[in-house]
Amino acid sequence: MDATFTYAVGLALVVAGIVIIALALILASIRGTGKGRANVKSAGVIMIGPIPIVFGTDKKSIKTVLLLALALTIALIIASIVYYWLLR
Repeated sequence: MDATFTYAVGLALVVAGIVIIALALILASIRGTGKGRANVKSAGVIMIGPIPIVFGTDKKSIKTVLLLALALTIALIIASIVYYWLLR
């Protein structure tokens, strides 16, 4: 595979991600809630290598993000093992 092709694909994915985030913010600000205050539930995860740091505002969101982080960690470990076996 050509290095310029992988660079172009990576750059296109970054630009697409920025466009999607911008559109989501614009749509969220246009729609609004209509009632003033909204009940917002959120959670997030910071992955430092295979170690997830999970934070959030309610238990259900934290559990959901924790499960997703666990799945991502397991996928990373499996991919690392498969990569190691292929390059022996």
